[in-house]
Amino acid sequence: MVDKNGCAIGYVARNLLLSLFIVTTILFALSCYFVLRSTAHNRFLSSTFSSKSFVDDVNLKKVVQRERDEHCSSTSRCVKDGPLKVYMYNMDPEFHFGLLDWKPDGNNKNKGTSVWPDVQKYIPPYPGGLNLQHSIEYWLTLDLLASEYENAPRAVAAKRVYNSTEADVIFVPFFSSLSYNRFSKVNPHQKISRNKDLQRKLVSFLTAQEEWKRSGGRDHVVLAHHPNSMLDARNKLFPAMFILSDFGRYPPTVANVEKDVIAPYKHVIKAYENDTSGFDSRPILLYFQGAIYRKDGGFVRQELFYLLQDEKDVHFSFGSVRNGGINKASQGMHNSKFCLNIAGDTPSSNRLFDAIASHCVPVIISDDIELPFEDVIDYSEFSVFVRTSDALKENFLVKLIRGISKEEWTRMWNRLQEVEKHYEFHFPSKPDDAVQMIWQAIARKVPSVKMRIHKSRRYSGSASETGKDSRWSSLIPRSFW
Repeated sequence: MVDKNGCAIGYVARNLLLSLFIVTTILFALSCYFVLRSTAHNRFLSSTFSSKSFVDDVNLKKVVQRERDEHCSSTSRCVKDGPLKVYMYNMDPEFHFGLLDWKPDGNNKNKGTSVWPDVQKYIPPYPGGLNLQHSIEYWLTLDLLASEYENAPRAVAAKRVYNSTEADVIFVPFFSSLSYNRFSKVNPHQKISRNKDLQRKLVSFLTAQEEWKRSGGRDHVVLAHHPNSMLDARNKLFPAMFILSDFGRYPPTVANVEKDVIAPYKHVIKAYENDTSGFDSRPILLYFQGAIYRKDGGFVRQELFYLLQDEKDVHFSFGSVRNGGINKASQGMHNSKFCLNIAGDTPSSNRLFDAIASHCVPVIISDDIELPFEDVIDYSEFSVFVRTSDALKENFLVKLIRGISKEEWTRMWNRLQEVEKHYEFHFPSKPDDAVQMIWQAIARKVPSVKMRIHKSRRYSGSASETGKDSRWSSLIPRSFW
């Protein structure tokens, strides 16, 4: 039998305990609230000025960032320490402007300045034609010389400094492409060509410099844009940063994408200024004019010629700079929707940059090509990439190109006009033009250069290192390091 009185008492006891728990919880919560409110109020009073300072600082940073964004495009090297600091050797004119028949002023007794032309008064002209496509050494050297003039009305991506220990990189002003183009043949009275002799002198000069010994050459910038330039010296100067058009004729232990910079060719056809053309006003679907029979990987040109020669709206023919070839190519590219850039003797060619200057959408068929500034520029936004194996399939290439809509082509055409400034060479240089883009690409390599230099010094003082020059004995490469 259940005791009803006992059940009632238990029920009341449980309710009392529950009520007590609820009241206690509420009181605890209220006490915590008032304590926190009091301490927060005190903290607010004690930090009013510091908080205001923080807000002002954040606002100031936003203003500074906005101003930087207005002056720096997405591809610029805009950093707090300003332009790239470049130390340039005062080398004899025979290595640079002397190759253009320029002679220093004999009345100038200061050797450091007499080896250079005063670019405010006179700029030695560079030879035209196909020589121009590999002329980057000329433009970069001029830009460094102009950077010395404080009142130059332009943005500066690189600044010449005169203390090599303050420099980010050491610039070697040897016009190697010009030397190859003009002086690679052996004259009857010579044992070796002037080009080979200059390379021999260059190696002797550089390896004797304190700057080279200090870094093992790793922070040196050597220009070898023509694929055949520096053939004799490249294996001896491999620790340096090479400025190249591609890696086609270099073993990876001598040149590679990790340490070196790919620079654009200077286009030789006329730029398409005030371009008001459109998809319908460019009657040629696909354009190629140039050397068809090439060595090495260039066999694809010959194969494509046989595949495309009967297509009615495709222009694929042999061409050269003779008999107005450059003017004909300019007109042809300006009237074409797509322009072929096919591997030749090496993976790259000037035809890509001619196409960009013409606002003719590039069709790139070169499996091993490395492109300038590709770490900051997306070429797929204005180019069509086709694998060589696919391009050689019957009807594949034409079907692919015909399948690109007018809207898609127009989008790429617009993008071409936005990026073309990055491939134009100017003196004085202009913001984000080819000259400044190359300097910016070099600047992006500086941290890895410094890391390689520091790593090379890890065991320089160890007991296993013997001899005065033992630090540099490891420079005979087992790798590009």
